Amino acid sequence: MTTLTKQPDPGLSSARAPRKSRRRGRPADGFRGIGDLKVALFFIAPAMLGLILFYLVPTIRGIYLSFTEYSILGDPEWIGTRNYERIAKDPLFWNALGVTSEYVVINIVLQTALALGLAILMHRVAKSTLVRGALLMPYLMANVIAALLWFWMLDYQIGIINQIIEWTGLPRVAFFGSEQWAIPTQALINTWRHMGYTALLIFAGLQAIPNSVYEAASIDGSKAVSTFWRITLPLLRPVLVLVLVVTVIGSFQVFDTVAVTTAGGPVNATRVLQFYIYQRAFNEQDFGYGSALAVILFLILAIVAFIQMKFLRGNQSDLD
Repeated sequence: MTTLTKQPDPGLSSARAPRKSRRRGRPADGFRGIGDLKVALFFIAPAMLGLILFYLVPTIRGIYLSFTEYSILGDPEWIGTRNYERIAKDPLFWNALGVTSEYVVINIVLQTALALGLAILMHRVAKSTLVRGALLMPYLMANVIAALLWFWMLDYQIGIINQIIEWTGLPRVAFFGSEQWAIPTQALINTWRHMGYTALLIFAGLQAIPNSVYEAASIDGSKAVSTFWRITLPLLRPVLVLVLVVTVIGSFQVFDTVAVTTAGGPVNATRVLQFYIYQRAFNEQDFGYGSALAVILFLILAIVAFIQMKFLRGNQSDLD
């Protein structure tokens, strides 16, 4: 009698074999995710360490010192909110806040308008990389160098700008020695230095707008001015809000230009808030009061940034 044995199906075996090998060769998704997380943490660790050591720790210590009376020669002495009460009655603080606000308004309005115009020129006219790179040259210059350069050019006696003004028959202008001109001059210097970088940010936003949008507007008969106001500006809103947040924060922290030119003068015409913090903390050795001023500046910047992002809808795009 012949015994029949059941032979395995070769097709079934071949179909199972690759699946088995794939399971052996591939790690589970959870383990692969853990491996990626370790690699990501390895690369993030240096930046996180710098953030903690140079930003988070000094911020926490500064907030603590703002509630103390502290000079570098002694230990901090807890005095509660006394520093903040003194600030509320300090006329120099309110003067510094007003001077800083004037500087911010002049700088932001001029810088944003000029940068927007430069960005449009780069997008439509200046196609050369050399020309576009030249616009960034002032930004690559150190703040102190730029301030000293303009300080000499605008000097009342030997400055070339005043010599040109005199050649035209107009009287010389004390750009840094006049209470009327001191802050606008500081704002114009920093506008000249930063508008190229700001224009580059706006130019990147212009590059992200699809050409199909402009083609559709052209087919509908939209003119250039109408296209700019109804299409370009609305689509640039997220980039413009980012530019405003960055430039406003930077403008409130102006220090070096003032320090190397007028040192807060004449009288208190250019004593901006950051320079006043430096004077109280380092010149007068009142680190507790200086820390309280710095905390107030931090709160002002946080509130201004929140208002800009909230009401200008910086996290929304009309392209969505």
